[in-house]
Amino acid sequence: MTHKFHATILREYDIRGIIGQTLGSDDARAIGRSFGTRIVRAGGKRVAVGYDGRVSSPILEHALVEGLNASGVDVVRVGMGPTPMLYYAAASLDQIDGGIQITGSHNPANYNGFKMVFEGRPFFGPDILDLGTLAETGDWTSGNGTHETLDIMDEYVERLLKGLDGIDSAMLERLSIAWDCGNGAAGPVVEKLTARLPGKHTLLFTEVDGNFPNHHPDPTEEKNLLDLKKAVADGQLDFGVAFDGDGDRIGAIDGEGRIIWGDQLLMIYAEDLLAMEPGSTIIADVKASRALFDRVAELGGKPLMWKTGHSLIKSKMKETGSPLAGEMSGHVFFAHQYYGFDDALYAAIRLIAASARLGRSVTELRGAMPAMINTPELRFQVDESRKFAVIDEVKARLEAEDADVNATDGARVNTPDGWWLLRASNTQDVLVARAESYSQDGLDRLMGMIDAQLAASGLERGPQAGH
Repeated sequence: MTHKFHATILREYDIRGIIGQTLGSDDARAIGRSFGTRIVRAGGKRVAVGYDGRVSSPILEHALVEGLNASGVDVVRVGMGPTPMLYYAAASLDQIDGGIQITGSHNPANYNGFKMVFEGRPFFGPDILDLGTLAETGDWTSGNGTHETLDIMDEYVERLLKGLDGIDSAMLERLSIAWDCGNGAAGPVVEKLTARLPGKHTLLFTEVDGNFPNHHPDPTEEKNLLDLKKAVADGQLDFGVAFDGDGDRIGAIDGEGRIIWGDQLLMIYAEDLLAMEPGSTIIADVKASRALFDRVAELGGKPLMWKTGHSLIKSKMKETGSPLAGEMSGHVFFAHQYYGFDDALYAAIRLIAASARLGRSVTELRGAMPAMINTPELRFQVDESRKFAVIDEVKARLEAEDADVNATDGARVNTPDGWWLLRASNTQDVLVARAESYSQDGLDRLMGMIDAQLAASGLERGPQAGH
């Protein structure tokens, strides 16, 4: 027996497709067979499986478990919950050799997919392509695995609360926070978590609904934070947090309704962490503000700019022993007193803890940050066959001009006006650009440089692609 996946679904960081078009039960079953085969051949036996709140998730979960069992793997089913709850299961339960979460993350309701961990490390890139090869050749192990159901949500909530150990409860008692779950998989955990927290908590859209009736669960887009802003303003609350569809990315606003972007959250976490772990390496992706890298250095830490992508960041953390990393997209990774995976619920708890330990409100911490003017992440459609070639052409031209370029992931160019970035997306046929300056004039000049580079490669900054 063999199986061929649709050409578009095996991505750099995960597997993702459109239900009924590029992804279905047969694919889930084949993923189970291939992943299970990898586990068995590595000497493993047990895999944890979880799923998010999408309408299609239970059907895919059933087929995935069938495939894993048919490869000879025993499955621990942890049920519906956020992706970090599955990561927690894989990291904390006895004799677990891998984990798979069925999730469409922040994609539209008709998408779904799979995120995987293998023997405690991220499973991405060549690993994912290998699943396709195993399926296409039918090179699968066979067996009769078992499956059991294990409810770990309460244990997970208990572990999240440890992030507040040593914090004065009287200080927590004074806090007022809004939590927007966007009808995603984090809702039930947030209900249990906030029931255990001191202070006043306003909960939005905790009911899991895979149709996302209130707003799309992607906290990196300002329009999806309007309900959170209103709740904070109406209740005169201290701050608000929001989660994406599977709870591994965080968004936040302060008490004045200002967004705290991923790199700005990292500035708060870094200040708190470096007081406890002086001299630590703090990692952020190439899209992060210069203000973050400068602030980490100023606080005595070692700033490290790395490639965008949660799997790539997690791997770099293990390599460097970094206790903290983050991305502009809202993925935050704590290896300090935690497991090193991206967990937006734990990040929310650590925001509360950081504010308490630093003795300043989240609004004060946000207000103290330098006022930089920057673009959001700009995405331009480009033919898949051209996207990496264009970046190579840009780098060659910049080298000839003797420009100040960081080539960690695409080209990030420093100028007296600030910096600009052009990189190829690993998951879509788009180029991604971003620029940051100290003034609007400076930003305009930086955007002019991006336009000039695109034009030199026969492209223009036309209509922007979505996610």
